[in-house]
Amino acid sequence: MSIFARLKQGLSRSRENLTQMLPGRNTEALSDSEWMDVEDGLIMADCGAALSASLVEKARKRRGGSISALKEAMLMMLPQSEPVSMPAKGPFVLLVVGVNGTGKTTTIGKLATLFRQQGKSVLVGAGDTFRAAAVEQLAVWVERAGAELVRQHDGADPAAVAFETVQRGVARGYDVVIVDTAGRVQTDKGLMDELAKVRRVIAKAYPDAPHEVWQVVDGGTGQNAVVQVEKFREVAGTSGLIVTKLDGSAKGGIVLQLASRFALPVRYVGVGEALEDLMPFDAELFLSGLLPAEEYQS
Repeated sequence: MSIFARLKQGLSRSRENLTQMLPGRNTEALSDSEWMDVEDGLIMADCGAALSASLVEKARKRRGGSISALKEAMLMMLPQSEPVSMPAKGPFVLLVVGVNGTGKTTTIGKLATLFRQQGKSVLVGAGDTFRAAAVEQLAVWVERAGAELVRQHDGADPAAVAFETVQRGVARGYDVVIVDTAGRVQTDKGLMDELAKVRRVIAKAYPDAPHEVWQVVDGGTGQNAVVQVEKFREVAGTSGLIVTKLDGSAKGGIVLQLASRFALPVRYVGVGEALEDLMPFDAELFLSGLLPAEEYQS
């Protein structure tokens, strides 16, 4: 199955939901009432009221006001994702954050596998020390990927795990170091302060690290995802997003809302459990899979 076919299949619920609201004509101008339906459909898909209104306004001014113009407006507002920049010397250090239930542990395992497939040596730090099941799950993924794992005893200080992982990654010349963190509830100040500590000790172990902080977000959580990104960006310095579980939601528009509101690149999207279902975000492919009656032309 091609990447686009897999993505389109994963976004089928969102697309079917939009199909009920959006006209099936791609290139013909829409009437005022049809544009009202389009705006309602975007809101229901979790694009958010302000963004939905803005997209409709821009689309109506482009190319005679059509669904194709809507796609163009969406492409214009999505931040461009630059390739991940690897340091000239030493490992690329990636800190992964997010609340419990987003698929963070599985996503880290998949990222480790993808980096290994690129021929890079990978070290993973099991920083979610308060959930033994999470550490065991991560260990299975890491072993399967052919990567290495740093773990300590249950309940160990996550910052200590992060420090040891980065130190070992530097000393042994790994290409990539990925640090997991305990799932945080963004409203718990104590937990968020601990996350800030993890980031600080990483910088002490290796100046300029972490090079990236990626937040894993469950695409089905709606406006709560917006609140999560807002708080995690403030505390951990989120630099990119991974939006998972889009196959289980009819609200794929959350990707557009998050990218637009925070001007953060979407690094990956997840549309299933298989390794292949975590794919680098491609705005053109994503929108062609999300919008009704769109067919991607390679």
